[in-house]
Amino acid sequence: MQKYILTIMALCCLSVAQGQDKISPERKEAIDSLALEKVRDLSRYISIIGNKDTPFSEANRVIDRAEELFADGSEIGVSSINRSDINYYVVKEYFKRLMALNYDRVTIKWFNIQYISDLELQPDGRYVGVITIYQRFEGISADGLRYMDTTKKDITVYVERKQTQIGGRLIGFWDVMLGDIRVTETST
Repeated sequence: MQKYILTIMALCCLSVAQGQDKISPERKEAIDSLALEKVRDLSRYISIIGNKDTPFSEANRVIDRAEELFADGSEIGVSSINRSDINYYVVKEYFKRLMALNYDRVTIKWFNIQYISDLELQPDGRYVGVITIYQRFEGISADGLRYMDTTKKDITVYVERKQTQIGGRLIGFWDVMLGDIRVTETST
């Protein structure tokens, strides 16, 4: 959380210094860093929530933290090598379903996290980009049944101007929120 506060403060300083709604190269670098940091945090949260050794109360606390990373109404896709369709769930429902998976051991790892599209200005004033990740999922039941897959997912990233009050002054800054997580490919 301290990392977010420091990054937001840096973004505030850049906003004050430049006083404009366009993203300078310096600000873009800070925004990209914050977006990738939030994706890495989400990866850790998903591992904790999916881990069957995580106490119920701790998993619920982590779900609350993970939800804070997302824009309202965001959905997360779920796929399987055993079916062709992809199911999408609102963020909280996705995490609750992840916590309730019918495996005795679940391991989820994200790798190759990278931007695939640069931030583009939208008509509503927000910038939108996409970060791609690969997720390795492994579930093992007590009787030895094992399911594994690797899924490529695209995460929409929203960057928008917000304001906060610091020392009685309104300060503008750029905030990063995660959006929908779309499944693009699932393999063994």
